[in-house]
Amino acid sequence: MNSSINLHKPTGGFHCNKNALIDDFGWFLQILLASLAFTCLIAKRFCEPKNERRSWLIWFYDTSKQGMGAIAIHLANVWLAGQYTGDPCTWYIINFLLDSSLGLFIIFIGIRLSQHLSKRDGWEAINFGEYGNPPSVNAWLAQCCLYIGLMVIVKTCITLLMQLNFWESVRDLILPPIDNPKIELAFVMLIIPFFVNILMFWVTDNFLMHRNSNLAHRTHTDDNCSCKGGPQYRTINDYRRVSCSENDGLLMDDELLDSEDSPHASA
Repeated sequence: MNSSINLHKPTGGFHCNKNALIDDFGWFLQILLASLAFTCLIAKRFCEPKNERRSWLIWFYDTSKQGMGAIAIHLANVWLAGQYTGDPCTWYIINFLLDSSLGLFIIFIGIRLSQHLSKRDGWEAINFGEYGNPPSVNAWLAQCCLYIGLMVIVKTCITLLMQLNFWESVRDLILPPIDNPKIELAFVMLIIPFFVNILMFWVTDNFLMHRNSNLAHRTHTDDNCSCKGGPQYRTINDYRRVSCSENDGLLMDDELLDSEDSPHASA
């Protein structure tokens, strides 16, 4: 890390020590957070409508990209937090919140751009959520590499943004009442990231998954026709129209028979 990061001078005492994020308690919180986030993605799959629910293989292909990207970003944030001067917990949470807001916007732009290029130039492998039929491992690997590349762009932009001097004042405002290092570590490594990650993972998974627009349109049309799944009834006018149509058909058949049986019909 270049020396410019260390230009920030701490104006107050800090609670977490330099290695707080990577000691035994820190790693325990990180593993617990990862497990909860993974459970959230499993729950999201079961919240999908049954007629649109992804198979376990497609779900794994979709969520594994996000999982690898989240691990890469998290480890980068843990390492970067130790390179700044001052409380590493506050530097970590600043990086995390920027990744979850500005970073999410960059990810959205990158995914939409990739999908646009795949449709325009026929590059099916980079169309997020599309893996072919049967699903191709090569398409999944290509999308994983592309998603990791987006994570690198996000982390580069956030790191450059962190060079601005006003972050020193922001750091001094974060978690000032908390004096216990363990409680502060629990807030920045588990409690705050848990709620933010639920929202971020849910939204990002919607970006990454394939949506069958034709199926959605057909389902919406069927719902309108069936009055949200209620029983369908025919009105008297409907029966009249059916009867008229059937009578017309019978008349046409009778006319054809008459024309064939008529002695005046030409041979």
